[in-house]
Formats: sequence, C-alpha cells, structure tokens
Amino acid sequence: MIGRVNAGLRPVPGWVLYPLGALPVLWLFWQAAAGRLGVDPVKALEHELGLIGLQLIVAVLAVSPLRRLTGLNLMRFRRALGVLAFCYVALHFLVWLVLDMQFFWGQIAGDLVKRPFILVGFLSLLLLAPLAATSNDWSVRRLGARAWRRLHWLTYPAAILAGVHFLWLVKTWPVEPLTYLGLILGLLALRIWLRRR
Repeated sequence: MIGRVNAGLRPVPGWVLYPLGALPVLWLFWQAAAGRLGVDPVKALEHELGLIGLQLIVAVLAVSPLRRLTGLNLMRFRRALGVLAFCYVALHFLVWLVLDMQFFWGQIAGDLVKRPFILVGFLSLLLLAPLAATSNDWSVRRLGARAWRRLHWLTYPAAILAGVHFLWLVKTWPVEPLTYLGLILGLLALRIWLRRR
C-alpha cells in the first residue's frame, strides 16, 4: 500500500505545494473582505494564519519520522512545506503589525513587555527566516551540505517557540494548544530516538 502511494507521488514535483498553499490565504482574505470572519475579522485572520503556520511546522517535523517508521516518502515536499510555514507565520506577524497594531510603535513596545508570548512568537519567526532563505539548491551548494543541515536544526527551537507562543496566547490550558505543543515535543523526541537507533 505504502509502495503504491510512493509510486503515485513520485512524478509529483514539490513546487506543486506552493500554489496549493496559497489557496487558504486567498480564501481567508476574501472572507475578511466579505465580512465573514465574525465581529473582529483582523483577529480571526491573524489567528487562522498563525494556526496554519503551526500546522505546517508540525507537518515538516513529521516527514522524516513517517519515512523511517512507515516507509511513506514525502521528503520531496518537505522544503516546500517549510517555506510555506515561514510564509504563513510571516503573514500572521504582518497582520498583527499592520492591521491590528497599525504601526503604533509605542503600543507595540508596551505589548512586547506585557505579553511575552508576542516576543516568543517573533523569535520563532526570526529563527525560521534564515531557513526559508536557504531552502534552495544554491544555498546547499554555497554552504555545504553539513553546514546547511546544521543551520536547519534551527527548525527545532523555532517549532518549540511556536508551540509555546500558541499556548501562552490563550492564557489558559485548553486542549488545542497543548495538543500542538505535545505533537511538536513528541516528534522531536521521536526524531532523537530514531537518530540514536
């Protein structure tokens, strides 16, 4: 069964994910413009973009364990998933900065002090930025495979910070943020275990 799935995916290029990944963005902005995102469309848009970004981060972390444990080979899609994750997290940040805070720098500085989850999320975005910038063949050749792999270890702290950002954001202990953080920590632990084996 897995072999047939891998054979079916083999001719599918990784870049296919980019236009597919843009569709939720277009849909969300259309819903916001049409007034279909509730009483606070900016907050709803901000939340949905961040949530999709977090889901894509989890998907990136799951690619290698899936291949090792089940044989399902999605490696050709991992780079596109990572770039899309960065794009969604960056859009999440830009919606907060431009539409929510409207470049009121004094209020932004105050929020960074009063709401540490914002700073944690921003740190996650900063860690993801060099990963997205080097997710191309030219960067692999320029940096060398070993240095490139070491740089992309930043995925792990970026993922943990993203999970903590979501958990602190809600200020309680609901199931959804804990589930995402648990998935991130579980996938990281699984990767360490598989590497030691």
